Amino acid sequence: MRRAFITGVFFLSEVEFSHEYWMRHALTLAKRAWDEREVPVGAVLVHNNRVIGEGWNRPIGRHDPTAHAEIMALRQGGLVMQNYRLIDATLYVTLEPCVMCAG
Repeated sequence: MRRAFITGVFFLSEVEFSHEYWMRHALTLAKRAWDEREVPVGAVLVHNNRVIGEGWNRPIGRHDPTAHAEIMALRQGGLVMQNYRLIDATLYVTLEPCVMCAG
C-alpha cells in the first residue's frame, strides 16, 4: 500500500482508511463493554463495506461463557447473510481472539 507525505501531512490509502475506520468502530464497542464492567473487547463484522454484525464482551452480564465480542458479531453476521460461512466478510477485533473465538 502506498502512503503519501505532502508538506508534513500524512495520507492513508483508501484501504488503510477503511481498516482504521472499522477498528475505531470496534474500539467504540470495546468502550461499551468497559462501561458494562466487562472485559473491554469489541468486534465488527463487515461485508461489502457495511456492518453485518457487531458485538462487545458480555459474558459476565449474560452469564454466558460464549458471549465474547467476536462470537456475538459472527452470530449476527450469519443471520444477516443467511450463511454460516460468512464469505468475503472481514472481522475487526480490538485484540487477538482467544482459542474459542479463533475457531
